[in-house]
Amino acid sequence: MKTVTKRDATPPHLLARKRVAGYGRVSGGKDAMLESLSAQVSYYSEYIQRRADWDFAGVYADEAVTGTRDKRAEFQRLLADCRAGKIDMVITKSVTRFARNTVTTLETVRELKLLGVDVFFERENIHSMSGEGELMLTILASYAQEESRSCSENCKWRIRKDFQEGKSKNCRVFGYTQEENSFTIIPEEAAVVKQIFTDYLGGMGILAIQKKLLTQGVTFSRSGLAGLLRNEKYAGDLLLQKSFTQDHLTKRSFKNTGQLPQYLVRDNHEAIIDRAAFDAVQVEIARRTRHASPEKERYPFTGMIRCGVCGAPYMRKHAAAGTKYEKIVWICTVFNTLGKDACNNRQIPETILLSKTEEAGGFDGLQHIIAVGPGVLSFKYMGKDVRTVDLTWQNPSRRESWTPEMREAARQKSLEWRRNHGQEA
Repeated sequence: MKTVTKRDATPPHLLARKRVAGYGRVSGGKDAMLESLSAQVSYYSEYIQRRADWDFAGVYADEAVTGTRDKRAEFQRLLADCRAGKIDMVITKSVTRFARNTVTTLETVRELKLLGVDVFFERENIHSMSGEGELMLTILASYAQEESRSCSENCKWRIRKDFQEGKSKNCRVFGYTQEENSFTIIPEEAAVVKQIFTDYLGGMGILAIQKKLLTQGVTFSRSGLAGLLRNEKYAGDLLLQKSFTQDHLTKRSFKNTGQLPQYLVRDNHEAIIDRAAFDAVQVEIARRTRHASPEKERYPFTGMIRCGVCGAPYMRKHAAAGTKYEKIVWICTVFNTLGKDACNNRQIPETILLSKTEEAGGFDGLQHIIAVGPGVLSFKYMGKDVRTVDLTWQNPSRRESWTPEMREAARQKSLEWRRNHGQEA
């Protein structure tokens, strides 16, 4: 016989409160844009906290030049917090604020969807977790990407049209102030420019000039000095379209080595350096370049380490070369060339760098390393595993690497010193 047992209904559990975050972005650093960013932060803070069923999980806001995902620190922090389970829903103004790349938008939304995180686009009134959400996002993100491309092409056309007419973009050139296409000499800076050209023609190298300027309170990087000596503006000319932007999504700038036409405007403005001296410097640069050493070999840490004290890159060096203490280290280029008065950060033995990189998680996804200060390294990882790992290190004592013969020699030297100074042991 069948038996039917009644089970009393149980009240549904109260729905858990959603942890909601806002995301905003502006595309530049102008005052009006920054006010807009501040307005977005205030708007989302108030909007989210008004809801009784929501918990405020913060507002993430980027002041970004582009919508590129990897270049937005706050966007990366938002994704990291979503992966850590701290956020249930993200609110953003529109698809274009989230990303202008269809692939990036869909990849990010899909990843967050797998994590159970909903993204709500206010202007389009779309929830990414809804059934039709992804289809609508695909259409709208494609439209946003095309709109970005069209805007970029229009800007390129306008700039290149100006170049054809001999008009330059506004830029900061040491020695001049610029208003539209007019260059006005700054006498104090022009005197420094003349000194640099004179010293170079007199036989001084870039490093020697850099050190001389530093004693005068003028700071230039070596690449900055090299660029200054080649800059045609100091002879009164204007070479237009030296670089170009190839991709409207990444907005990466490339040196124009023949891909696009260039336009040379002769005698555009008052020169700081007379043409004969300028041409003589170009000949001297070419002569020194021919006698320069071949390109240096690249190593695993080449271009990856930057000094947290002065911002300069680190370079590989054989310390104490030719002695029994010789070892490979990575050293701040400013400290190496200008000394500890310019930067007091420490050199790092390559063996320690390798062991600390392994401890941090290896080279996979490693974007850069900051030598924060003496004994501190910060490893920045990008990609799917966005994280920062801070580690400390200590330089092993030199005595730890001594052989028995080296120890005996040091002991004999100490005994000899004591005998010579009447301190016989």
